[in-house]
Amino acid sequence: MLQTKIQYLGHSSFLVNFGGKKLLFDPFISGNPMASGIKIDEIEADYIFISHGHGDHMADAEAIAKQTGALIISNYEIMGWFEQKGLKGHGMNIGGKLSLDGFTFKNVIAIHSSVLPDGTYGGNPMGFVVWNDTNCFYYAGDTALTLDMQLLPKICPPLDFAILPIGDYFTMGYEDAVIAADFIECSKIIGCHFDSFPPIKIDHHAAKAAFSSADKELILLNVGKEVLV
Repeated sequence: MLQTKIQYLGHSSFLVNFGGKKLLFDPFISGNPMASGIKIDEIEADYIFISHGHGDHMADAEAIAKQTGALIISNYEIMGWFEQKGLKGHGMNIGGKLSLDGFTFKNVIAIHSSVLPDGTYGGNPMGFVVWNDTNCFYYAGDTALTLDMQLLPKICPPLDFAILPIGDYFTMGYEDAVIAADFIECSKIIGCHFDSFPPIKIDHHAAKAAFSSADKELILLNVGKEVLV
């Protein structure tokens, strides 16, 4: 198994170098004070995955797609909204999968809400499972804990790691994320959607202890930092 390089860009935004392709997830940088050290015009991306329409997950998608030529991957409604801005990609729906450039991804359910910045209907939120011949990971997007997560080991390859929201209030908290890790049969979790705003600030020690007591690892990255998994 080859290691995957992941850079944390703050909140729920990650740049994942996967099999030589740069996959950018939920870019929210310019509006996030914690990501002030990240320069949007230096980001390279081949694909931009957008889990839902909220501004804290897609604020910089248009700018980055225009500067890089990256294709956008999202639901049908969000992709239609971007197509009106001259951008290209794949507008899909939950349950669908697609193979591109040596990797495959599957759109899976996320329990949340979705509306675009101008008030347009944002379609159904989703997460993504991404894999190639050697590696597989799950980006959950914004979601509550759901029994549907138990389906992932049945319909996707075994996970090397998963990116789960842990901040509570708007998504599941770290206590529920421990259960989610059981459901998806994954012991290495990277946390997201925490600390960016006062309602989602967490106790890092308590969160890591909760995972450790369940024989799992919780990785909490500082903004801009990279990790090999």
